[in-house]
Amino acid sequence: MSTATFDFEALFDNDYLYFYEPNLTIERTEREVNLIWHLLNLKAGMDVLDLACGHGRIANQLQARGCQVTGLDATDFFLAKARHDAEEQGVAVEYVKGDMRSLPWEEYFDHILIWFTAFGYFEDNENRQVLTEACHALKPGGKLIIDTMNLNRLLKTFLPASITERNDNLMLDQSHYDVLNGRICTERTIIRDGKIRRMKFFVRLFTYPELRDWLLQAGFSQVEGYGKEGEPLALDSRRMVAVATK
Repeated sequence: MSTATFDFEALFDNDYLYFYEPNLTIERTEREVNLIWHLLNLKAGMDVLDLACGHGRIANQLQARGCQVTGLDATDFFLAKARHDAEEQGVAVEYVKGDMRSLPWEEYFDHILIWFTAFGYFEDNENRQVLTEACHALKPGGKLIIDTMNLNRLLKTFLPASITERNDNLMLDQSHYDVLNGRICTERTIIRDGKIRRMKFFVRLFTYPELRDWLLQAGFSQVEGYGKEGEPLALDSRRMVAVATK
């Protein structure tokens, strides 16, 4: 039994966006939306669910391209920003507060995405439930796309500590790999505007065969693996993108 803890409310807040924002450029978002569009073979008018949509970075762009997008997240702060940005961009995404472990839809969506390492924040039985719920929410023939870290590469380049600096503010991460549970466990310290906050979180990571088997066991019929540009998944791929077909 794991003893890792996850402080969701402390992690997903204004500080999270403040330190990650410089890396989430317009160019990066466009590349990722292009990849999602290609791998899911999206077309205007399709119903798409962005699970753990965060602040709507991907969802708003998919809506702008003509999809009918629903974004689900558990964080009020992120949902408020997503709605604000959607209004500014003139797009009408339906943002819903909810739990990805319990979805209210049955065979409703053409495709579903879980992007930017938004899968793996629960105990394994609950992580599996996320996949089962996504499968139930998809129409037959629909696809689920998951973007996460490539465990094989991460373990080769793993650093137990990292520091992110922005405008003299600091985000310090101290991490270890929990080999018994397949998790990266992190204690984060935020030093911003003279205030110090600490939080703990973890993310479950996978080899491709393990994630593929989980998806098949959740009810999907076929799974494919790619790198971050849509190339075939390789040992040194920075990201792992799994595409599962119902």
